[in-house]
Amino acid sequence: MGEEREERKAVGHELGLGSGYREFRGRHEFPSNMVHGILAIGMWIGAMHFNVSLLLLSFLFFSFSKFLLVLGLLLVFVFLPIDPYSKFGRSLARYICKHLSSYFPTTLHVEDVHNFHPDRAYVFGYEPHSVLPIGVVTLAELTGFMPLPKLKCLASSAVFYTPFLRHIWTWLGTTPATKKFFSSLLNAGYSCIVVSSGVQEAFHMERGSEIAFLRARRGFVRVAMETGCPLVPVFCFGQSHAYKWWKPGGKFYLQFSRAIKFTPIFFWGIFGSPIPDQHPMHVVVGKPIELKKNPQPTVEEVLILLSLKYMANLFKHFKISLRDKARVGYADIPLKIL
Repeated sequence: MGEEREERKAVGHELGLGSGYREFRGRHEFPSNMVHGILAIGMWIGAMHFNVSLLLLSFLFFSFSKFLLVLGLLLVFVFLPIDPYSKFGRSLARYICKHLSSYFPTTLHVEDVHNFHPDRAYVFGYEPHSVLPIGVVTLAELTGFMPLPKLKCLASSAVFYTPFLRHIWTWLGTTPATKKFFSSLLNAGYSCIVVSSGVQEAFHMERGSEIAFLRARRGFVRVAMETGCPLVPVFCFGQSHAYKWWKPGGKFYLQFSRAIKFTPIFFWGIFGSPIPDQHPMHVVVGKPIELKKNPQPTVEEVLILLSLKYMANLFKHFKISLRDKARVGYADIPLKIL
């Protein structure tokens, strides 16, 4: 343990970072194995595949009346009330966070942990989205790496209309990505993780490049300015390698994705299954950008902050020379901001 702490300090010195640099390694903090990792993944995203398979099999092999019964039962789970603080649910969510962090594994690099105070709320702008923003689990409240007791992650509203998935993700600390929820959480002292590019970034994904669709995604910056909460740039290296994927193109596909607030993509991992490849991920958290509270920021003020401060910090952390960067296979991948 002592040797490992010294090694981590040495990494910080190599990167030119100060005494506040911290590194949290998922596999070291949460020893696990393949079985627990696959179970955690199954609980985290398996509901999507379960729902589709159940409906398809019911339609093909059951009578129409029984198919309608299955459909009705699924609809019940769409509207069934959820207790976000359920002991069972929180225990299940903690299990998922820990074993997912160990599975890939993920490593969290915090540039200066002393800049984060437990009594303040922060807006974490997380990039990239990729097929699924898996690395965000490293920042989750139940993972416990960040020194912040109140953390929520904002996700597409479509998640909360999906049977079973809505239960798991609610227990994981996820809420709908609406301005109403976003602002109220910040005002209540919760830090919020926003996968800022959302649906359109998934539409613009390219192989061999990291895409950040930010120029037209200004809402998270505006809310941060309105509430005066510091804005934190976050980038996850290696996440784009977790899945292979295929998606159609064209204007209709983009319009359809916007309408359902979700980008339909064919993706696969190990042996063509939904289980992602075990590719190391490195989540880099930059220093908070302090903001002066501005209840009614103009479009120009939002654009200036987005382009001059947030994007500059994002580029900085994309280019940072992490020790493991070349070894995990993303040393030469360019970043494109659209």
